[in-house]
Amino acid sequence: MGILAGFMVPHPPMIVPEVGCGSESQIEETTRAYEYVADRIAELQPETIILSSPHSIMYADYFHISPGRYAEGSFARFGAPKVAFHVEYDKELVGAISNRAYEHDLQAGVLGEKDAALDHGTMVPLYFITKKYRNFQLVRIGLSGFPLDIHYQLGQQIKEAVNDLGRRAVYVASGDLSHKLQEYGPYGFDEYGPIYDARIMDVMGRGAFDELLDFDENLLDRAAECGHRSFVMMAGALDQTEVEIQRLSHQDVTGVGYGICSYIVKEIIEDSRAGNRAFLTIWQERQKEKLMEQKAKEDIYVRLARASIESYIRDGKPLDFELVRESLIQAGGADAVFEMMHKEAGAFVSLHIGGRLRGCIGTIQATKESIAEEIIGNAISAALHDSRFEPVREDELDRLEYSVDILGPREKIDSPDQLDVKRYGVIVTKGYKRGLLLPNLDMIDTVEQQIAIAKQKAGIPVEETNVQLERFEVVRHY
Repeated sequence: MGILAGFMVPHPPMIVPEVGCGSESQIEETTRAYEYVADRIAELQPETIILSSPHSIMYADYFHISPGRYAEGSFARFGAPKVAFHVEYDKELVGAISNRAYEHDLQAGVLGEKDAALDHGTMVPLYFITKKYRNFQLVRIGLSGFPLDIHYQLGQQIKEAVNDLGRRAVYVASGDLSHKLQEYGPYGFDEYGPIYDARIMDVMGRGAFDELLDFDENLLDRAAECGHRSFVMMAGALDQTEVEIQRLSHQDVTGVGYGICSYIVKEIIEDSRAGNRAFLTIWQERQKEKLMEQKAKEDIYVRLARASIESYIRDGKPLDFELVRESLIQAGGADAVFEMMHKEAGAFVSLHIGGRLRGCIGTIQATKESIAEEIIGNAISAALHDSRFEPVREDELDRLEYSVDILGPREKIDSPDQLDVKRYGVIVTKGYKRGLLLPNLDMIDTVEQQIAIAKQKAGIPVEETNVQLERFEVVRHY
């Protein structure tokens, strides 16, 4: 009983012959691997298949689990209405997963269903599975905008819910890889597309599930992948489990990556021997060590930002600079602290957790009487008042990574040719709309990208050319 196996699979509609109408011949290797997966599932005879799909209902701050007794769907929108499905849901397991999520402060459940119909991320796997095996119920789960480690934690609770009920279950993680592998592909080419595909197939081919949590969000965005969080959730469901791993296939013939891997459970490890398969714990320990090393190296600007946030969140009051003056002098010297206290400049404070942006607020030019005051105010705003994020919680403080940018003077320029993404930040202005992007950011490699993102932040159409450009330099502190 329990999770018997996990499978990483893609979901190209063209792989269904009634949809592909011959084009499916391009991905015969993927088809053969899919048929192998279906055979393994039929041999295991699960009572329930748990399937996570990036095309099911998705919220930024909630995992949607499909409710009700059953669901139906077809490939009608892909020109094949006769290829249709009817599945019964495992309501008892859905309830158990929802209850476990609630008990562990994970935002997951059956609320907010917008469309009950099965999505193609679910139906493509079902197409192959149901040709070989039909005696199962389904649990369908959407992804979310939560960080990767939260997806892993939900996977762990799925595993425990399955164990609680004594179900025989299989986990199917539906998701394509990069959509930017070829110029002729549906999303064009990005150099990070092949990088993502090579890395994800290496990690999944080794079953090194802790490394799934190390993928940078910027890489995931640039690669335009859709399955990563699905794979992470499956990894959580296989936590502390010894598995037989098979890398079955990887193809790139349409500009989109399709990967299939199989993980047949050999042993569930409940004692101290689980250490090398307790991947979330391994990753958390690695992150803790990394953050301790970073914290020890932080300069006085970052130390001030950290102290400001921790004082405000833990004690409920702004930082008294006099309380940290001596420690800052010991860390950076009296001259550096004197400059911080008496020089004026704009400053940005950026917060990350696990490489994912958690808040960023700054000022283009000085609004306070000193850089120190600028940092204190902007640090608190980055933690509590960035409208893109919920306020930072006290339990997140030890996980925060900081950077502080001190801005130099702004300079109007006549052409993008006067920009350099590594050296200069950019300010784009159109009327009352203004967008700023800092320099030397991960995955921002061209001036065109830099200007486009600054326009998007300002609400200026990317194609608008009649804009005022300004550049500035920064000193970045870690």
